[in-house]
Amino acid sequence: MTRTAVVNDYNHPQPGTTSTLTLDEKVAREIRNNGIQRPQGYTVSFHANPEVEKMHFGPKHPMKPWRLTLTNKLVLAYGMHDAMDMYMPRAADYDEMIEYHKDDYINFLRTITPKDKLELENNQWPYNMGDDCPVFDGLYDYCSLYSGASLDAARKVTNNQSDIAINWSGGLHHAKRAEASGFCYINDIVLAILQLLYHHPRVLYIDLDVHHGDGVEQAFWSTDRVMTLSLHKYDKLQFFPGTGGMDDTGPRNNANPGAHHSLNVPLQDGIHDDEYIQLFKDVMDPCIATYRPTAVVIQCGGDSLGGDRLGCFNLNIRAHGACVEYTKRLGLPMLVLGGGGYTPRNVARLWAHETSVCIGTDLHPSLPSHTPFIEHFAPDKTLYPDLSHPARYDNKNSEKYLRDIVENIHEQLRYVEGSPSVQLQHVPPDLGALREEIEREIEQEKEAGDVGRRKKERGAGGRGEYAH
Repeated sequence: MTRTAVVNDYNHPQPGTTSTLTLDEKVAREIRNNGIQRPQGYTVSFHANPEVEKMHFGPKHPMKPWRLTLTNKLVLAYGMHDAMDMYMPRAADYDEMIEYHKDDYINFLRTITPKDKLELENNQWPYNMGDDCPVFDGLYDYCSLYSGASLDAARKVTNNQSDIAINWSGGLHHAKRAEASGFCYINDIVLAILQLLYHHPRVLYIDLDVHHGDGVEQAFWSTDRVMTLSLHKYDKLQFFPGTGGMDDTGPRNNANPGAHHSLNVPLQDGIHDDEYIQLFKDVMDPCIATYRPTAVVIQCGGDSLGGDRLGCFNLNIRAHGACVEYTKRLGLPMLVLGGGGYTPRNVARLWAHETSVCIGTDLHPSLPSHTPFIEHFAPDKTLYPDLSHPARYDNKNSEKYLRDIVENIHEQLRYVEGSPSVQLQHVPPDLGALREEIEREIEQEKEAGDVGRRKKERGAGGRGEYAH
């Protein structure tokens, strides 16, 4: 057969000349330059399913799952995967999600599609779906994927396969048992904690999101097996979700096991790094000493960073990460989750940094030149931009106000008489009649006043921050 110009001999590239090998060499150089190695004495696992990154809430919605793409690319570009056990978890199934959520709500999520709105009465979605929590193509897959990753991480911890398990796609703390809320549909945190409670007598849940972790607090309202500690912006009338005040400490009835086990640190606008770190230590130390948890779950919402699209604090990345570092030093089994965060480039920087905290590595601030999508981190292309200067918000947290918060935490912990005995409380998911009673009370409160409050909420783009 006559040779033509179309068909040419194939010359196999020599080792080190292909783009893949060149990238491998660059990553290997980053591993050496940053001193990245597997931690000594403990294991870190990283749980990520790339299918989550493809989901899209809509062009004007502030929640961007694509921030996970940026995060994972940074983790890989620095070579941090070399220090961790990497898992691609399966999606959570129906039975796993109804461990906490009501079956009719899960069935709704499983069957609904955007076009179904045409058949709804008054064009209103049930289960609090709408602008903040839109119905989009692939919604059920999205919920099951991020929930499955948190469940997988929790199981690795309970099986002693991992000491610190990371799932940046999780941390969706507003979802209720039968209702979506604040961009959250399934409460993967609750599902993960329920897994931990099969093996751990007491779990401490820490929430660093700028919004109150109301969904997790509500889920464990009536048990002493979980203590919740949330640091957040609080304004009952003007900032979502309007809960988490200093006096919101659990059931009012001291006979309820969950009384004084919901601890809140309600902050005002503009808190800075040093104040936040010191406050975190001042409230964490007595919690640990009194409650003596056997496992920790920390939600690392990035909307508490300065410059966030929906946030109102002035924190830098290292300050936020210092709280994760302080928690890590406890030496307890630890589940590390994502959460809010609506400036994707800064969320990715934060979670890459906190991944390095988990593996015990100090990263070079200059982003690796081979990082995919590096143009999104322009112009500085650094891991640690200055997010507090100029400050977008004046600091309204006086020294006296912060001292009052710490004193209030100490006062609430006086009622927690040592660590509870696991024998006194049966293992969830069924928290018994107390939870049903709390749910009835919540429904009554909703009927009395919550409907009027919700009418004040803005749509997507404001995460329920109320209009003036």
